[in-house]
Amino acid sequence: MQQIDELPEALVCDAPNDMKKPEAGLANGKYLIVGILFGIVFVKAEIISWFRIQEMFRLQSFHMYGVIGSAIVVGMISIWFIKRFNIKTLAGETVQFHPKTFNMGQVYGGLLFGLGWAITGACPGPLFAQIGSGYVTVIVTLLSAIGGTWVYGLLRDKLPH
Repeated sequence: MQQIDELPEALVCDAPNDMKKPEAGLANGKYLIVGILFGIVFVKAEIISWFRIQEMFRLQSFHMYGVIGSAIVVGMISIWFIKRFNIKTLAGETVQFHPKTFNMGQVYGGLLFGLGWAITGACPGPLFAQIGSGYVTVIVTLLSAIGGTWVYGLLRDKLPH
């Protein structure tokens, strides 16, 4: 496995995965289970609802803001616990947090992300839950997200970072 220092600048990630021990194929089953449970929560909480997303962008309902806000609070508390009690990963490795730097590309990317979210009624998290719930037209959104990621990869060196 190559070290981060050995990779070309264009391939260095702002949030690298510092995992030292690779997981076996079957060990990844826990992620599948958590993903399925997460999808069920998304469906039951109506996070995948196009109408709920439209209500949010039209400032007609607090529902989605409450969900997003509570997710931020849970994330903050979780990170505090991990740092405070030096909680390890399931493989027993130390969780490392890397400093992030602000750049204007994040603003442009956030605006594009929000525009796409408002138009399609879907963001990457609920896409699979929407498809699994029978909203097969969301496959177009999924393919568009994959295409957008591919285009970003092609243009990354020319974009503001």
